Amino acid sequence: MPEEEIRKTWEEHPMLKPRIDKVVVNISVGKSGEPLEKATKVLKELTDQTPSKRKAKTSIRDFGVRQGEPIACIVTLRKQNAVGFLKRVLPVVDNKLSRQCFDRHGNFAFGIKEHIELQGVKYDPEIGIFGMDICVAVNRAGYRVKDRKRRKSKIGSKHRVTPEEAITFVRDTLGVEIA
Repeated sequence: MPEEEIRKTWEEHPMLKPRIDKVVVNISVGKSGEPLEKATKVLKELTDQTPSKRKAKTSIRDFGVRQGEPIACIVTLRKQNAVGFLKRVLPVVDNKLSRQCFDRHGNFAFGIKEHIELQGVKYDPEIGIFGMDICVAVNRAGYRVKDRKRRKSKIGSKHRVTPEEAITFVRDTLGVEIA
């Protein structure tokens, strides 16, 4: 469906306009201890939220990772915090995303190689440099019926966000170029 047609549909039916549900920021260190603590400190500084630690699902002998050992930290941002963080992070990738970043449900993800590329962040030799993965969930009003605890229900195929709709929404709200 062409972008003009999508925008016209949103004007006629405002409940069909997508929104950013959440932004998940992940720093995977691969080992516990001091490096993980440094990564946690970086995430806390960037997002003003306390990160949650994630444990290894399986043991990998070659990498020295044991099952159940914490190896990553993660933060979930919602509403205005999510949009504000995205507006701060997207200039690092020159406000450009590939079409391949979008999945079939309209969600998208991208990575940053060095956190010091963010505006206002200075290099600290004691902490080092960390890369991060940023995953953005895009949905419409009414998606709660799929995730709620009581009386879960399915989302119809016509109500799901398509990649074309998500791309149009991201272009309009965040000013991102899609290559």
